[in-house]
Amino acid sequence: MKLLVIEDDRKIASLLNKGLGNMGHVVDVAHTAGNGWKLLTDGYYDLVVLDVKLPDEDGVTLCKRIRSAQLVVPIIMLTARDSIDDKVTGLSAGADDYLTKPFSFDELKARIAALGRRPPDYEDTTVLKVRDIELYPGKFVVKQAGEDLNLTRREFALLELLMRNVNRVLTRELILDRVWSTDSDPVANVVESVIARLRQKLGSTKKINP
Repeated sequence: MKLLVIEDDRKIASLLNKGLGNMGHVVDVAHTAGNGWKLLTDGYYDLVVLDVKLPDEDGVTLCKRIRSAQLVVPIIMLTARDSIDDKVTGLSAGADDYLTKPFSFDELKARIAALGRRPPDYEDTTVLKVRDIELYPGKFVVKQAGEDLNLTRREFALLELLMRNVNRVLTRELILDRVWSTDSDPVANVVESVIARLRQKLGSTKKINP
């Protein structure tokens, strides 16, 4: 998994970077909310570990901003505050889990593993919406203005990726990595060709903007 750690305490951040890296994860570290936001919007992450107390913006506000931008990524919040109200505030902001400092690294590993193995039907109730397009990830259903669209598996996967990252710039390499299997050998311009087919089926080049 590719993880983003947003933690201003450099000692804790270094320990998390080393420990999670030793588990085989690819880890990026940011010490401010601003740097974390830039990394998150410029790249692609499978999970975010977010400290509540940051020097430029508190983690709860950043978490709300992430959710408002429709960036779909699991978030584990870290905080020294252990009151029920603080936990409710964090979870209400859009966090998926909450850990109180000090915590054991084994507990963090377990939380990350739990979020990484959500059951197959976890997203069955999820609906991604961009303008008049609705995509149901767990049901392989796409609707535009209430009408069903007939997409191939590849077109569906690409559209889902674009809708999950509507405010990100996705590189061709990242799209290939996420939509095409690593053991395949896509021909030249395959991404552009599938995007063109999607735009044709959606009826307008303005519906998606990869």
